[in-house]
Amino acid sequence: MLEYYIFNKPRGCITARRDPRHKTVMDYFPDEKREELFPVGRLDRDTEGLLLVTNDGRLCYDLLTPQKLVEKTYFFWALGELNEEEKNKIESGVNIYKNDSFVTSPAKIKIISASTIKEIEEKLSSEDKKLAKRRPSLSVFSGEITITEGKKHQVKRMIGYAGCRVVYLKRLSVAGLVLDEKLDTGCYRELTEDEISKLRKLQVCKL
Repeated sequence: MLEYYIFNKPRGCITARRDPRHKTVMDYFPDEKREELFPVGRLDRDTEGLLLVTNDGRLCYDLLTPQKLVEKTYFFWALGELNEEEKNKIESGVNIYKNDSFVTSPAKIKIISASTIKEIEEKLSSEDKKLAKRRPSLSVFSGEITITEGKKHQVKRMIGYAGCRVVYLKRLSVAGLVLDEKLDTGCYRELTEDEISKLRKLQVCKL
């Protein structure tokens, strides 16, 4: 029987079934589920948010195939400021890897607010909390970015292209599946029939 779960990944665990050194996302599921379910795609160890967990290999393939142009939206806080010119460059596509010709596909960025690093201290890693104590007035800004690829550290590298540094990252949606904000981090629930139906529409999309 096919199973589908939405999991609110916490910071600090890795996206894998098992790992000898680190806690994994599958450690949050019952033992009997670990061998039959798998996470779809990856979120960095320090990234929070939506992760689909399933045993539907076909759906996994469709969600991860680059030609499908599956949209993924992230919320972020970043050090620095992003001006309109740099924002437009990132949205148009930029080269984010040295010694590589890869250029990102068009993206969408929405700037939400500006603040200081001290004001978002509870969202920071232990290292960045030290930075907040040393330099509490450092400027940060929040926003949402939507991409259709899944390269390693892609969002961080795209924002980094403008000389800014992401200090908090949370995935909000994948292919129209939106993170259930009622789910605490580390918790999961089964997808509704409506949510499953929306995801399955990917399987009839032409490449």
